[in-house]
Amino acid sequence: MLAIDNLTVHIQRAEILRGIRLRIPSGEVAGLIGRNGAGKTTLMRAVMGLLPIAQGSIVLDDAELVSRPAHARARLAVGYMPEDRRLVPTFTVEENVMLPVVATRGRPDPERLRWVYGLMPEVQQFASRKALQLSGGQQKLVALARALMCGRKLLLLDEPFEGVAPALAQRLVEVIGRLRGGGVTVLLSESDYTHSVDLLDHLFVIERGAVEERTLDHRRDSAAPTNGASS
Repeated sequence: MLAIDNLTVHIQRAEILRGIRLRIPSGEVAGLIGRNGAGKTTLMRAVMGLLPIAQGSIVLDDAELVSRPAHARARLAVGYMPEDRRLVPTFTVEENVMLPVVATRGRPDPERLRWVYGLMPEVQQFASRKALQLSGGQQKLVALARALMCGRKLLLLDEPFEGVAPALAQRLVEVIGRLRGGGVTVLLSESDYTHSVDLLDHLFVIERGAVEERTLDHRRDSAAPTNGASS
């Protein structure tokens, strides 16, 4: 389980997240829905250890994460797919996919790589190509494959469907859907719930740095944020 309690984050003295509390059981998918500037990326980066927190706790299973640097969280089987993909353009696709293992000085895991390629065979098809030769949608698939290399327990997906063609967005939905019930907890963010609504076990709406859990009953009516956000 991912458990976040009273999480508060300041950036340049501005309070971006305030008192965040959420629970996601192991093997389930949760959506974090909010407009641009609501705090979605800040929350993802805080969980990953890329931003300091002012107060609060983040616990994955029995491991407390707040005191651990980002690379240590990757070693605890946390994978992160940033909104802007952050691929190394001159690396091949496979080099990008393997980057978390290299960066954390982990052991090569051919079995895990085969599993990732089995989940997304199209990534294997362009494994030898440079990342800069790929389309934006293809790069999204590679970024997801990279996150999956270490994301055995927790997968953080920041706007995975943003800016991709409908066919590739549907492909991403299919891949994420196949992860459900497999032991990995997934937290994904979207500005609305167009793509993820049928994937979710839990729904959280973030507005002005605060999170509220919403029921999945009548979710298309209840999930959308109602107020603008400036944080």
